[in-house]
Amino acid sequence: MTLQQALSTALSQGLARIDAQILLLHVLGRAGHDRAWLITHDTDALPPALQAQFEALCQRRRAGVPVAYLTGRKAFYGLELQVDERVLDPRPDTETLVDWALEVLAHQPAPRVVDLGTGSGAIALALQQQRPDALVLAVDASTDALIVAQANATHLGLPVHFHHGHWLQGLAGGFDAIVSNPPYIAAADPHLAALTHEPLAALASGADGLDDLRSIIAQAPAHLAPGGWLLLEHGHDQADTVGALLHAAGLEQVQNRKDLAGIVRCSGGQKPTVK
Repeated sequence: MTLQQALSTALSQGLARIDAQILLLHVLGRAGHDRAWLITHDTDALPPALQAQFEALCQRRRAGVPVAYLTGRKAFYGLELQVDERVLDPRPDTETLVDWALEVLAHQPAPRVVDLGTGSGAIALALQQQRPDALVLAVDASTDALIVAQANATHLGLPVHFHHGHWLQGLAGGFDAIVSNPPYIAAADPHLAALTHEPLAALASGADGLDDLRSIIAQAPAHLAPGGWLLLEHGHDQADTVGALLHAAGLEQVQNRKDLAGIVRCSGGQKPTVK
């Protein structure tokens, strides 16, 4: 069987082309972004052992396992992260949150930043890579997630600090930015059925999906430096509610940002400066 035949078979069985290409490159020991290589080598033979491995991965992908878990890698903000079932599969839309954080910190020397619910460490590591002068703290309540995040920090050589805890509890204040992509899906949301391979604690948050967002917003003002920002990712239909919560917490300049699909995905506000 050639590489092209292997891909054609996977596509005929319902796999998305990009997923099949990434999985085939993975079994061939090549980078997932090297899809052009497949075009120039489409007549190469796929050894039987690798064919069996590829077919097994395709079967697991059809069962809903994220490609990142199958390859053990996920690209995020130019970084290659190691990911598995202990952490959420980082989404490209979350890069919007990183962009916004870098924007509000652009003129702040040596900023202090905390990433709440860091998971794989994606947000914290991206911020540290872009702002080497920053003190970046990554927090998670999951010991397993912190193991993954710390391994990524070591692999990438980025000096992020880590803390095991629930949101901002037990932390000193004075942060120039608090960023978080917390759980925000309602516990009874039918979409959770398609996400069974990812950690539920990183996805669902109470009856309306807002339990964790409420907790973070309530805790944040006491932990922000004057002029500091709280920036949050949330669900596609939660911007108005989150904005109201930010206003109620006494934050100013409440605004939002859209994701790659043009959906309002992040909201934030600034702690008033001391006059």
